[in-house]
Amino acid sequence: MSLFEKIIGSLEDKREWKAMEARARELPSEYHNAYKAIQKYMWTAGGAPTDWKGTKRIFDGILDLLEQAAAEGKKITDIMGEDVAAFCDELVKDEQTWKDKYRKKLNNTIGRGE
Repeated sequence: MSLFEKIIGSLEDKREWKAMEARARELPSEYHNAYKAIQKYMWTAGGAPTDWKGTKRIFDGILDLLEQAAAEGKKITDIMGEDVAAFCDELVKDEQTWKDKYRKKLNNTIGRGE
């Protein structure tokens, strides 16, 4: 990994993220707004995976579901259930999330008496 990549991250990962965001912008507004709300929930609740591979898998899967729902004229709650937050939490249950990372860091800090 070059110094440049250490500072800004992988350019390929950034290209993949931009491609996913472009897919999201192509969704009808109701589905695009839902995607952005899901993203916000996952980032602010600390539920997003800490690694790119997990993040890409989760958000690609969400986009696939939303694209399918839009094509079939289904409501978002028809495919994700009434509790969309619980649906999102279930997607990341086996992933190392930011919440997990910060929880461990806090406990390690307090445990060392810092």
